[in-house]
Amino acid sequence: MTVNDDPAGVERQLGAGGLCCPGCQGRLTGWGWARRRLIRGEAGRRWLVRPRRTRCSGCAATHVLLPVGVLVRRADEIGVVGRALAATASGLGARPVAAVVDRPLGTVRGWLRRFAGKAEQVRAWFTGLLVAVAADPVVPGPAATVFADAVAAIEAAARAVADRFALRMVTAWQVAGAVSGGRLLSPDWPPDRPLEWINTSSPWSAAV
Repeated sequence: MTVNDDPAGVERQLGAGGLCCPGCQGRLTGWGWARRRLIRGEAGRRWLVRPRRTRCSGCAATHVLLPVGVLVRRADEIGVVGRALAATASGLGARPVAAVVDRPLGTVRGWLRRFAGKAEQVRAWFTGLLVAVAADPVVPGPAATVFADAVAAIEAAARAVADRFALRMVTAWQVAGAVSGGRLLSPDWPPDRPLEWINTSSPWSAAV
């Protein structure tokens, strides 16, 4: 589950019952901490993250709260990964993409393989998100590859979400990471279910 990057603010939300379980909408309460992680950002930026662990008072499920921009089991923030995906969608190969984002070739190839393996599902999911949140959705036309179609759908849906919830300081890839709960490159995402959680009660009070 994705939250904002202010630990003190997240603690206040937890204490006030302001964070809800994504499964049953029950109240989340503090449940310790996940392990510390070193996150690599753009331009050499690095920082330590110790995500908060929570437990639902309703269904008893546990959830780790990831700061916006952090992905599950990835050492690189979503902006770096997104830049690599966008460069690949534009036609670059893995080696020049690795040079663009300044990451090891093996790491970048892993991102690209994972995304390419589910590109059509990702395209369909983000297209559904676009239609669900936009007042007058404009679905991107076909691109050169399914991979590029998926990236275009992410960017269009992110713009729609930013407009719908008045998000001015959040990038398209941060939106993509947030709506996926940090699981954009996880093997079990996107879920095979309708986007029924998208409604007029903004999920972004917890996300950004």
